[in-house]
Parts: sequence; C-alpha cells; structure tokens
Amino acid sequence: MKDPELHLDLVVLGLVYDIAVAEDGSVHVIISLTSPGCPVAGQILEDARTAVLGVEGVEKAEVELTFNPPWTPERISPLIRSSLGI
Repeated sequence: MKDPELHLDLVVLGLVYDIAVAEDGSVHVIISLTSPGCPVAGQILEDARTAVLGVEGVEKAEVELTFNPPWTPERISPLIRSSLGI
C-alpha cells in the first residue's frame, strides 16, 4: 500500500510502527501518517486493514493510527532518503 502523496510504500516510509500477530490469527498494526491532517486517513486505514486481511492465515485485523511519536523523514531508510534527495 502506498502513501498517496509520496507514492511510496508505507513500510518503506517507516509509517508502520508495530505489528502484533496472535496465535488465533488476529493481527494488530499500528501505523502513522506523514501528516496529521491527511485528508485520506480513513481510506489509508481501511486499505491497510484490507491488505493485512489478505495475508494467508490472518482471521482478524485491526489497524490503529498514532502520531506518537510523530513521523519524520528520518524513519525512512537512509538509502531511500538519499534517492529522494532528503
């Protein structure tokens, strides 16, 4: 799944803060966004949930949004930052 503004994968951008997988097939994911005022935040959360549910063995998915800590470009790997000129 890609960030609609930067057109890069949420994982690559460092927006996935945590993933917890339980033995019963439920998954809890904590993500952030590049901006708290993102107009498509709801769609991103739903798309992320759909993507998690698409993984074999996942029975239930919950995606939580956080801004603690706030996302910064430093969460992007140095190699990707370099290619973006950041």
